[in-house]
Amino acid sequence: MATDRLGDMRLFAHAAALGNLSAAGRKLGMSPAAASARLGKLEAALSARLFVRTTRQLRLTDEGRVYLAHCQAALQAIDDGEAALQAGATAIRGKIRVSASTDFGLHSLSPWLDDFTARHPDVRLAMTLTDTLSNLVQDEVDLAIRFAEPDEGTLVARRLGPMCRVLCASPEYLRQHGEPLTPAMLDRHRFIVLVTASGPLNEFHFRKDGARWHFTVPMAEAWETNDGALARRWALEGRGIVRKTMWDAAAEVRAGRLKIVLPDYIWPEPGVYAVWHRTRYMAPRVRALLDFLIDRFARETENLPKAVTGP
Repeated sequence: MATDRLGDMRLFAHAAALGNLSAAGRKLGMSPAAASARLGKLEAALSARLFVRTTRQLRLTDEGRVYLAHCQAALQAIDDGEAALQAGATAIRGKIRVSASTDFGLHSLSPWLDDFTARHPDVRLAMTLTDTLSNLVQDEVDLAIRFAEPDEGTLVARRLGPMCRVLCASPEYLRQHGEPLTPAMLDRHRFIVLVTASGPLNEFHFRKDGARWHFTVPMAEAWETNDGALARRWALEGRGIVRKTMWDAAAEVRAGRLKIVLPDYIWPEPGVYAVWHRTRYMAPRVRALLDFLIDRFARETENLPKAVTGP
C-alpha cells in the first residue's frame, strides 16, 4: 500500500467533486504534474482505472464510483474523529445526510428536523427525498428512514415505531363513489398508484380474523406517479383511493381530509426503521439525531389514528 494513501484518496475525492485534476491538486498544494502522477500511481496500486480523462473534464468510471463511495466514507470518519478530539467527544456539529421517502420527508420528517436543528444550531442537513431505496454508501447517507426492515447484511436497523399501509380517500370521493366495505368491493373504485424503479406498487394485501385477501389494481385505469407527495395531493382532490403508510396518512386522517378505507382489514408490518451502514462511523451529531428520532416516533405513535393502532 502507498505510504500516503490517505493523501491519494483526498486528491481523488477532490478531483471527482471538482471534475478537474489540476484544480484538485491546487487545492491540496500540488502542481498539475504532481497531481497527475499521484493519481496514476493510485490507479496502478488499485489495478483499476478511476477516471475517463478528456481535455475538458474527468468522468468517473464504474470502478471509480465504487471506490469514491468508500473513500468518502473513510475520509468522513477520519474528519469526524479529528473533530471529536478538537471539539470534545460530545460535540454535536457538522452535516448530517438523511434519506427518506418523498411524502414522509416533506410533511413529517422535515418539520421534526426543524425542531432538531433548533436544539443544535451547529448542525447542517443534506436531505435526499426519494421513493426508491437509497444506496447508503454510494449516496453518502448517514441515516435513512425506511418503512421496512432492510435485508442487506451491511446495514444496521433500529426500529422506531409500528408500521402498516392503509388505503385512504377523501370524504368527497367516498360520497360520490361509495365506501367499500370488503376487499371484494374494491374493483368498483378508482385508484392512485405510486410507481417506483422496481415497478408499480399496485398489489394490496388484507387480513381479518385469520383470513387473507389480495387485490391488484389494474394499471390501465389508475392514476400513477413516482412522487408520493403528488399521490397525496391527488387523493385530497378526490381522484381515487391511494395506499399510504400510516405515517404519511396520519395527519390528513386526524384533520378529516382523508378517511381510512377498510380499517378492519389492515395488514400490520414489522415497523419503521432508522437504518445506517454497519461500517460507517456514527458521529455524535448522527447519534444525537437517532436518539431524537427514537423519542419523536414514540411520541407521535401515541397520536396515530386508532384505526391503525388498534384499541
